[in-house]
Amino acid sequence: MFTGIIEAIGTVRALTPKGGDVRVYVQTGKLDLGDVKLGDSIAVNGICLTAVELPGDGFWADVSRETLARTAFIDLKAGSRVNLEKALTPTSRLGGHLVSGHVDGVGEVLSREENARAVQFRIRAPRELARYIALKGSITVDGTSLTVNGVNGAEFELTIVPHTLGETIMADYRPGRQVNLEVDLLARYLERLMLGDQAAEPSASGLTTSFLAEHGYLK
Repeated sequence: MFTGIIEAIGTVRALTPKGGDVRVYVQTGKLDLGDVKLGDSIAVNGICLTAVELPGDGFWADVSRETLARTAFIDLKAGSRVNLEKALTPTSRLGGHLVSGHVDGVGEVLSREENARAVQFRIRAPRELARYIALKGSITVDGTSLTVNGVNGAEFELTIVPHTLGETIMADYRPGRQVNLEVDLLARYLERLMLGDQAAEPSASGLTTSFLAEHGYLK
């Protein structure tokens, strides 16, 4: 588990094909690896990866075909900057919100506009994630815990203050960029709980308008 508070910006130094998937080397910059052991988790742009080698100034991790297919990791190359966060410990401050490091989908940056000293981004999420994105709710973008400041269908807006721009890779965002999205854990579990016994049915993929009407949630 993670908090979505980015601890450092790292740099991808190598991407090596290995047995049908990829092994990646990330140089971790100012991230303190003193308490990191082999097998520990580190979030890279919001993707939970396992450290399999620790050469000193970074770590190697294996990236599965599943991860390559479901995230924006495929767009990374040697020299790409990435957000980094070590896994939560029992004494960590929960400064953002609970983040699993399991990406739900890939979004696209649609626009970037100056807003006083902040920057306003508009991002389009995959259609199937729209129901989990709420005004003033939390969302994780490339591992960064952020507050949704506007919603229009599957598009949402973020207002990013100078500190966040300086401490994450969001300063690099331009229209057309692909980003990893993880919706709020509570929203996903609430939807599943509301299905009740129907959650055990093979076709139970999520809430529908007819389901809500049938159970008295819609008038």
